[in-house]
Amino acid sequence: MGCVYVLNSKSKGILLVLLVLFCGIFIAGCTDEAGPTAPESGAEAAKEVSIGYVLWDSEIASTNVLKSVYEQAGYEVELIAVDAGPLYQALANGQVDISISSWMPATHASYWSTYGDDIDMVGQNLQGARIGLVVPTYVTIDSITEMNEVADQFGGTITGIEPGAGIMSATENAIEVYDLDYTILSSSSAAMTAQLSSAYADGEWIVVTGWTPHWSFVRFDLKYLDDPEGVYGGEEYIGSLARMGFEEDNPEAYAILERFSWEPEDMETVMLAVEDGAKPADAAQAWVDANQESVLYWING
Repeated sequence: MGCVYVLNSKSKGILLVLLVLFCGIFIAGCTDEAGPTAPESGAEAAKEVSIGYVLWDSEIASTNVLKSVYEQAGYEVELIAVDAGPLYQALANGQVDISISSWMPATHASYWSTYGDDIDMVGQNLQGARIGLVVPTYVTIDSITEMNEVADQFGGTITGIEPGAGIMSATENAIEVYDLDYTILSSSSAAMTAQLSSAYADGEWIVVTGWTPHWSFVRFDLKYLDDPEGVYGGEEYIGSLARMGFEEDNPEAYAILERFSWEPEDMETVMLAVEDGAKPADAAQAWVDANQESVLYWING
Protein backbone atom coordinates (compact mmCIF):
# COMPACT_ATOMS: atom_id res chain seq x y z
CA MET A 1 0.00 0.00 0.00
CA GLY A 2 1.54 3.34 -1.06
CA CYS A 3 2.13 6.14 1.32
CA VAL A 4 0.00 9.22 1.02
CA TYR A 5 1.25 12.50 2.42
CA VAL A 6 -1.32 15.04 3.32
CA LEU A 7 -0.16 18.64 3.59
CA ASN A 8 -1.90 20.65 6.19
CA SER A 9 -1.98 24.43 6.03
CA LYS A 10 1.18 24.76 8.12
CA SER A 11 3.11 22.42 5.82
CA LYS A 12 1.91 24.31 2.74
CA GLY A 13 3.24 27.53 4.21
CA ILE A 14 6.67 26.02 4.83
CA LEU A 15 6.80 24.63 1.28
CA LEU A 16 5.91 28.03 -0.20
CA VAL A 17 8.73 29.72 1.71
CA LEU A 18 11.21 27.11 0.49
CA LEU A 19 10.10 27.59 -3.12
CA VAL A 20 10.54 31.37 -2.88
CA LEU A 21 14.03 30.98 -1.43
CA PHE A 22 14.97 28.48 -4.15
CA CYS A 23 13.78 30.75 -6.93
CA GLY A 24 15.71 33.68 -5.48
CA ILE A 25 18.92 31.65 -5.38
CA PHE A 26 18.31 30.37 -8.93
CA ILE A 27 17.70 33.85 -10.35
CA ALA A 28 20.76 35.26 -8.61
CA GLY A 29 22.86 32.46 -10.09
CA CYS A 30 21.65 33.35 -13.60
CA THR A 31 22.65 37.00 -13.41
CA ASP A 32 25.93 38.40 -14.80
CA GLU A 33 28.76 37.32 -12.53
CA ALA A 34 30.25 40.78 -12.92
CA GLY A 35 27.42 42.22 -10.85
CA PRO A 36 25.76 45.61 -11.47
CA THR A 37 27.05 47.90 -14.24
CA ALA A 38 30.17 49.69 -13.02
CA PRO A 39 30.12 53.49 -12.89
CA GLU A 40 32.12 55.49 -15.42
CA SER A 41 35.86 55.38 -14.90
CA GLY A 42 37.66 58.51 -13.71
CA ALA A 43 39.04 59.15 -17.20
CA GLU A 44 35.58 58.92 -18.78
CA ALA A 45 33.95 61.10 -16.13
CA ALA A 46 36.66 63.78 -16.56
CA LYS A 47 35.95 64.54 -20.25
CA GLU A 48 35.07 68.13 -19.46
CA VAL A 49 37.02 71.31 -18.89
CA SER A 50 36.21 74.90 -17.90
CA ILE A 51 38.19 77.74 -19.49
CA GLY A 52 38.29 81.22 -17.96
CA TYR A 53 39.17 84.22 -20.11
CA VAL A 54 39.13 88.01 -20.21
CA LEU A 55 37.03 89.87 -22.77
CA TRP A 56 39.89 91.14 -24.91
CA ASP A 57 39.54 90.48 -28.65
CA SER A 58 42.75 88.46 -28.52
CA GLU A 59 41.56 86.26 -25.67
CA ILE A 60 38.11 85.77 -27.19
CA ALA A 61 39.87 84.45 -30.31
CA SER A 62 42.35 82.16 -28.58
CA THR A 63 39.88 80.78 -26.06
CA ASN A 64 37.34 79.87 -28.73
CA VAL A 65 40.06 78.14 -30.75
CA LEU A 66 41.12 76.10 -27.72
CA LYS A 67 37.47 75.26 -27.06
CA SER A 68 37.16 73.86 -30.59
CA VAL A 69 40.35 71.85 -30.09
CA TYR A 70 39.08 70.30 -26.87
CA GLU A 71 35.73 69.54 -28.49
CA GLN A 72 37.50 67.74 -31.34
CA ALA A 73 39.25 65.69 -28.65
CA GLY A 74 35.87 64.72 -27.19
CA TYR A 75 35.54 67.19 -24.31
CA GLU A 76 32.60 69.19 -23.09
CA VAL A 77 33.84 72.75 -22.62
CA GLU A 78 32.47 75.57 -20.47
CA LEU A 79 33.68 79.11 -21.19
CA ILE A 80 33.68 81.61 -18.30
CA ALA A 81 34.27 85.30 -19.11
CA VAL A 82 35.52 87.43 -16.20
CA ASP A 83 37.76 90.40 -15.51
CA ALA A 84 41.45 89.69 -14.98
CA GLY A 85 41.48 89.91 -11.18
CA PRO A 86 38.54 87.55 -10.63
CA LEU A 87 40.03 85.17 -13.23
CA TYR A 88 43.22 84.73 -11.24
CA GLN A 89 41.22 84.38 -8.04
CA ALA A 90 39.00 81.70 -9.61
CA LEU A 91 42.04 79.73 -10.78
CA ALA A 92 43.67 79.99 -7.36
CA ASN A 93 40.47 78.79 -5.69
CA GLY A 94 39.99 75.92 -8.14
CA GLN A 95 36.74 77.33 -9.53
CA VAL A 96 38.08 77.35 -13.11
CA ASP A 97 40.24 74.63 -14.65
CA ILE A 98 42.43 76.55 -17.07
CA SER A 99 43.05 79.85 -18.87
CA ILE A 100 45.21 81.01 -21.77
CA SER A 101 44.75 84.71 -20.94
CA SER A 102 47.80 85.46 -18.78
CA TRP A 103 49.78 88.42 -20.15
CA MET A 104 53.23 88.25 -18.60
CA PRO A 105 55.58 89.35 -17.24
CA ALA A 106 54.29 92.94 -16.91
CA THR A 107 50.59 93.33 -17.72
CA HIS A 108 49.27 90.82 -15.18
CA ALA A 109 52.22 91.07 -12.78
CA SER A 110 50.09 92.34 -9.88
CA TYR A 111 47.62 89.47 -10.22
CA TRP A 112 50.43 86.93 -10.40
CA SER A 113 52.05 88.46 -7.33
CA THR A 114 48.80 87.98 -5.42
CA TYR A 115 47.67 84.57 -6.68
CA GLY A 116 50.66 82.99 -8.43
CA ASP A 117 51.64 80.68 -5.59
CA ASP A 118 48.30 78.90 -5.96
CA ILE A 119 48.24 78.64 -9.78
CA ASP A 120 50.13 76.33 -12.14
CA MET A 121 51.93 78.25 -14.92
CA VAL A 122 51.81 75.54 -17.59
CA GLY A 123 53.68 77.34 -20.36
CA GLN A 124 53.56 80.03 -23.04
CA ASN A 125 50.94 79.87 -25.78
CA LEU A 126 52.02 82.99 -27.71
CA GLN A 127 55.21 85.05 -27.85
CA GLY A 128 55.79 88.54 -29.18
CA ALA A 129 52.88 90.24 -27.44
CA ARG A 130 53.07 93.91 -26.46
CA ILE A 131 51.03 96.61 -24.74
CA GLY A 132 51.30 100.41 -24.69
CA LEU A 133 49.81 103.67 -25.89
CA VAL A 134 48.83 103.46 -29.55
CA VAL A 135 48.07 106.20 -32.10
CA PRO A 136 47.40 106.32 -35.86
CA THR A 137 50.57 106.78 -37.89
CA TYR A 138 49.33 110.18 -39.11
CA VAL A 139 49.78 111.51 -35.55
CA THR A 140 53.01 113.52 -35.67
CA ILE A 141 54.46 112.62 -32.26
CA ASP A 142 56.41 109.43 -31.58
CA SER A 143 56.90 109.32 -27.81
CA ILE A 144 54.87 109.50 -24.63
CA THR A 145 57.22 112.30 -23.57
CA GLU A 146 55.69 114.52 -26.28
CA MET A 147 52.07 114.01 -25.29
CA ASN A 148 51.69 117.09 -23.10
CA GLU A 149 52.74 119.31 -26.01
CA VAL A 150 49.72 118.16 -28.04
CA ALA A 151 47.21 117.49 -25.25
CA ASP A 152 44.59 119.73 -26.89
CA GLN A 153 44.68 117.72 -30.10
CA PHE A 154 44.02 114.55 -28.13
CA GLY A 155 41.35 116.29 -26.06
CA GLY A 156 43.40 115.53 -22.96
CA THR A 157 41.99 111.98 -23.00
CA ILE A 158 43.42 108.49 -23.33
CA THR A 159 40.74 106.05 -24.48
CA GLY A 160 41.02 102.90 -22.41
CA ILE A 161 39.27 99.58 -21.89
CA GLU A 162 37.85 97.75 -18.86
CA PRO A 163 38.96 99.35 -15.57
CA GLY A 164 40.23 96.06 -14.13
CA ALA A 165 42.63 95.36 -17.00
CA GLY A 166 46.37 95.34 -16.36
CA ILE A 167 46.97 97.77 -19.21
CA MET A 168 44.73 100.28 -17.43
CA SER A 169 46.83 100.06 -14.27
CA ALA A 170 49.96 100.51 -16.37
CA THR A 171 48.44 103.59 -18.03
CA GLU A 172 47.55 105.14 -14.69
CA ASN A 173 51.18 104.60 -13.74
CA ALA A 174 52.33 106.15 -17.04
CA ILE A 175 50.28 109.28 -16.32
CA GLU A 176 52.16 109.67 -13.03
CA VAL A 177 55.62 108.74 -14.32
CA TYR A 178 55.42 111.08 -17.33
CA ASP A 179 53.36 113.71 -15.45
CA LEU A 180 50.76 113.69 -18.22
CA ASP A 181 47.98 116.24 -18.23
CA TYR A 182 45.49 113.59 -19.34
CA THR A 183 42.59 111.61 -17.98
CA ILE A 184 42.01 107.99 -18.88
CA LEU A 185 38.55 107.04 -20.10
CA SER A 186 37.46 103.57 -18.99
CA SER A 187 35.18 101.73 -21.39
CA SER A 188 35.48 98.27 -22.92
CA SER A 189 37.65 96.66 -25.57
CA ALA A 190 34.80 96.92 -28.08
CA ALA A 191 34.07 100.56 -27.22
CA MET A 192 37.75 101.46 -27.49
CA THR A 193 38.07 99.96 -30.96
CA ALA A 194 34.84 101.65 -32.04
CA GLN A 195 36.24 105.02 -30.97
CA LEU A 196 39.51 104.25 -32.74
CA SER A 197 37.68 103.26 -35.94
CA SER A 198 35.59 106.43 -35.91
CA ALA A 199 38.54 108.74 -35.26
CA TYR A 200 40.67 107.01 -37.88
CA ALA A 201 37.95 107.34 -40.52
CA ASP A 202 37.82 111.10 -39.87
CA GLY A 203 41.57 111.59 -39.58
CA GLU A 204 41.21 112.75 -35.97
CA TRP A 205 43.88 112.40 -33.33
CA ILE A 206 43.28 109.68 -30.77
CA VAL A 207 45.45 107.80 -28.30
CA VAL A 208 44.28 104.44 -26.97
CA THR A 209 45.46 101.67 -24.71
CA GLY A 210 46.52 99.12 -27.30
CA TRP A 211 48.09 95.71 -27.57
CA THR A 212 49.30 93.22 -30.11
CA PRO A 213 48.25 90.81 -31.44
CA HIS A 214 45.11 92.75 -32.39
CA TRP A 215 43.08 93.02 -35.57
CA SER A 216 43.27 96.83 -35.50
CA PHE A 217 46.95 96.68 -36.53
CA VAL A 218 45.86 94.78 -39.64
CA ARG A 219 42.95 97.08 -40.43
CA PHE A 220 44.60 100.46 -39.63
CA ASP A 221 48.06 102.01 -39.84
CA LEU A 222 48.98 102.33 -36.16
CA LYS A 223 52.10 102.79 -34.07
CA TYR A 224 53.14 102.54 -30.44
CA LEU A 225 54.39 105.69 -28.75
CA ASP A 226 57.91 105.20 -27.44
CA ASP A 227 58.04 104.48 -23.72
CA PRO A 228 61.57 105.46 -22.60
CA GLU A 229 60.78 104.86 -18.93
CA GLY A 230 59.66 101.30 -19.66
CA VAL A 231 56.33 101.69 -17.89
CA TYR A 232 54.64 99.18 -20.19
CA GLY A 233 57.53 96.73 -20.15
CA GLY A 234 59.03 95.14 -23.21
CA GLU A 235 57.94 92.17 -25.26
CA GLU A 236 55.45 89.98 -23.46
CA TYR A 237 54.15 86.45 -23.76
CA ILE A 238 50.69 85.05 -23.15
CA GLY A 239 50.79 82.26 -20.60
CA SER A 240 48.68 79.14 -20.12
CA LEU A 241 47.46 78.61 -16.56
CA ALA A 242 45.80 75.74 -14.71
CA ARG A 243 44.35 75.28 -11.27
CA MET A 244 46.48 73.26 -8.89
CA GLY A 245 45.70 69.55 -9.25
CA PHE A 246 44.36 69.79 -12.80
CA GLU A 247 47.28 67.79 -14.19
CA GLU A 248 46.55 64.90 -11.82
CA ASP A 249 42.78 65.11 -12.33
CA ASN A 250 42.91 65.25 -16.12
CA PRO A 251 46.36 64.49 -17.58
CA GLU A 252 45.11 64.25 -21.18
CA ALA A 253 43.49 67.70 -21.08
CA TYR A 254 46.57 69.08 -19.33
CA ALA A 255 48.82 67.72 -22.09
CA ILE A 256 46.70 69.45 -24.74
CA LEU A 257 47.04 72.73 -22.84
CA GLU A 258 50.79 72.18 -22.52
CA ARG A 259 51.20 71.73 -26.28
CA PHE A 260 48.88 74.56 -27.35
CA SER A 261 50.92 77.38 -28.91
CA TRP A 262 50.41 79.56 -31.97
CA GLU A 263 51.65 82.68 -33.73
CA PRO A 264 50.38 86.29 -33.54
CA GLU A 265 49.37 86.08 -37.21
CA ASP A 266 47.13 83.09 -36.42
CA MET A 267 45.39 84.96 -33.64
CA GLU A 268 44.93 88.06 -35.80
CA THR A 269 43.29 85.93 -38.51
CA VAL A 270 40.60 84.80 -36.07
CA MET A 271 40.20 88.28 -34.56
CA LEU A 272 39.78 89.91 -37.96
CA ALA A 273 37.13 87.36 -38.96
CA VAL A 274 35.19 88.21 -35.80
CA GLU A 275 35.54 91.94 -36.46
CA ASP A 276 34.19 91.35 -39.96
CA GLY A 277 31.03 89.81 -38.52
CA ALA A 278 31.71 86.15 -37.83
CA LYS A 279 30.67 84.68 -34.50
CA PRO A 280 33.75 83.90 -32.35
CA ALA A 281 32.92 80.18 -32.27
CA ASP A 282 32.52 80.07 -36.06
CA ALA A 283 35.72 82.00 -36.73
CA ALA A 284 37.61 79.72 -34.36
CA GLN A 285 36.19 76.56 -35.92
CA ALA A 286 37.13 77.79 -39.40
CA TRP A 287 40.72 78.29 -38.24
CA VAL A 288 40.76 74.85 -36.58
CA ASP A 289 39.41 73.21 -39.75
CA ALA A 290 42.10 74.90 -41.84
CA ASN A 291 44.97 74.04 -39.47
CA GLN A 292 44.45 70.38 -38.64
CA GLU A 293 48.16 69.59 -38.60
CA SER A 294 48.66 71.88 -35.61
CA VAL A 295 45.41 70.80 -33.99
CA LEU A 296 46.23 67.09 -34.23
CA TYR A 297 49.63 67.74 -32.70
CA TRP A 298 48.04 69.60 -29.80
CA ILE A 299 45.62 66.72 -29.23
CA ASN A 300 47.88 63.71 -29.81
CA GLY A 301 51.39 65.00 -29.39
